[in-house]
Amino acid sequence: MSQRIVEVVSYNADWAQQFNLEKSLLKNALGNVAVTIFHIGSTAVVGLTAKPIIDILIEVTSLSELDAKSDNMTSLEYIAKGENGIYGRRYFQKGGHQRTHHVHAFKQGDIHVFRHLAFRDYLRANKAIAQEYASIKFDAANQCNNDMRNYMKHKNAFIQYHQDIALNNRNKKQAM
Repeated sequence: MSQRIVEVVSYNADWAQQFNLEKSLLKNALGNVAVTIFHIGSTAVVGLTAKPIIDILIEVTSLSELDAKSDNMTSLEYIAKGENGIYGRRYFQKGGHQRTHHVHAFKQGDIHVFRHLAFRDYLRANKAIAQEYASIKFDAANQCNNDMRNYMKHKNAFIQYHQDIALNNRNKKQAM
């Protein structure tokens, strides 16, 4: 098997349409198990460079009900990866070796739902920080030698720092 290529590309306005199409397919496949389906990650931030993979977050009624629908996910060409390192998550990949879509599913109200949405919304609201993040991602892609762990390691400090700010801001707004 060939090595996966870590590529960061300029924003593509088609990403929103790709998400909406996939959202419809997922909603049909999962029915009432899917409470809410969100577009997350860099492809959900207008103008931000990204790996051309549509990240999707699904809030579900229960993980066991989602697990019972795994054949429906398979019919959409998703490969189930279990928790894949995050307790309480169900993770799915689509698109083979190079991947086109990632689905992160959590029980409704899970802290990871808030974390993902807070970071996405923070980047949407802070264009200068989003541009700084874009620069870090380009550097990471150029330096990682197509090693996804190295790519992620290069970005982690930035993500953690700004994610903490985003969560803090979100909590302050909710307290008002």
